[in-house]
Amino acid sequence: MKRKSLVFTLILLAMSAMAQAAGRQFVIPVSADGKATLTCFLPSADKATGRAIVICPGGAYWIVAMQHEGTDWGEYFSKQGIASFVLNYRMPHGDRSLPISDAMNAMKMVRDSAQAWNVNPYDVGIMGSSAGGHLASTVCTHADFAHRPNFAILFYPVISMDERMGHAGSAKNLLGREWHDAQLVAEYSNQLHVARHITPPTLLLLTNDDDVVPPVTNAVAYYTAMRNKGNRCAMYIYPSGGHGFGFRTSFKYHDEMLTNINSWLGQLPAPRRDAVRVACIGNSITDGAGIDLSEQRGYPAQLQALLGNGYNVRNYGVSARTLLNKGNMPYMAELAWREALDFNPNIAVIKLGTNDSKAINWKYGSEFAHDLQLMIDSLKALPARPKIYLAYPLVATNVVKRDNSINNEVIEKDIMPIIRKVAKKNKCGLIDMRERLNQKELMQRDGIHPTAKGAGEMAKAIAEVITQK
Repeated sequence: MKRKSLVFTLILLAMSAMAQAAGRQFVIPVSADGKATLTCFLPSADKATGRAIVICPGGAYWIVAMQHEGTDWGEYFSKQGIASFVLNYRMPHGDRSLPISDAMNAMKMVRDSAQAWNVNPYDVGIMGSSAGGHLASTVCTHADFAHRPNFAILFYPVISMDERMGHAGSAKNLLGREWHDAQLVAEYSNQLHVARHITPPTLLLLTNDDDVVPPVTNAVAYYTAMRNKGNRCAMYIYPSGGHGFGFRTSFKYHDEMLTNINSWLGQLPAPRRDAVRVACIGNSITDGAGIDLSEQRGYPAQLQALLGNGYNVRNYGVSARTLLNKGNMPYMAELAWREALDFNPNIAVIKLGTNDSKAINWKYGSEFAHDLQLMIDSLKALPARPKIYLAYPLVATNVVKRDNSINNEVIEKDIMPIIRKVAKKNKCGLIDMRERLNQKELMQRDGIHPTAKGAGEMAKAIAEVITQK
């Protein structure tokens, strides 16, 4: 009897291993009431790349087109080694929070289940079609760090909630009785909420002859906002095919579309799930002001390229910001600061102080050390206990001396000694790039911001410091 039991157990284990090798498909609830569900497609263990995608089918916020815009994609993504999760979200019926919370909960569930489902929590995207594209882009532009995707694929998306520019049915169904409220329309017209360095890389796919959701005021408007912010984006507009082609093989450009998706996903950076997290904190020099496509050519992006996928580098730079909390634009009051903390970095590079040298800000200079210590303490309190590096402000040249201009003398005589003292007190690393960047060909004409080439030199200098044993 014991022998039969042992044999039966071994058979069950073998069957479980075979099922894992062949991939799995199952359905789980997402909402507390069980009405929102995820249909999950997990690739076989030998093919799994760690990449995952939550899929939001369309349906004008009235129905969910589960098949051709949802489950039909499951096998395709599994063959690519990508786990996919098709969301059957709840209809708003006067409560717009229902579908939005379902999509956010789906994102969080996939990340929280990363180990069990063989998923990289830093490589979880979202995909949406038509109204599902609006839902996906809402998560991209309105969610916090824990719920925001790492990338997005939007098919002929509804982006605007203005009935004259988007899709009146989707707007009315999502916003309910208030669908003409100008403030609410603006809040959920997602082209207005694209954020620099924060809204994730996006691929848009649409047709030129879509007469249901106007391409120019929706997908093209979103692409324009992404491009203007310097974020990673791409857009493919096929000559014909109308609206709602999804995964249908009858779509004339179906095979070409799949090739485009594969190519775009193939070039999308994907850090390892155990990558060292690096937060680049700073003002316009970190942000990449004056550098076109700063998300690809700014110093954090070039630092990522130098360090490789063993590191996960994020840009949390915001132009014109001060370290001083009484400054005219304090960094610690920004969303970027909260995002940097939520990222829970293993390494933090702080490069602030340039704008603090202005007379309008330096009148509070006696508080600079205190505010820097406050920032360091906030980082030290994180679970990752990051290694912190303080970078001196760059040499400011060609600055017209006015009462409220950047003052290199204040930087050298007042700010740098404070940074040095605080770094020593807290055992922070110091990074000095002043001489390295003090070359005309590495700086923009304003004498404050580096060029893309100068940003490359910054990346090299920082990489040399943080990778030394």
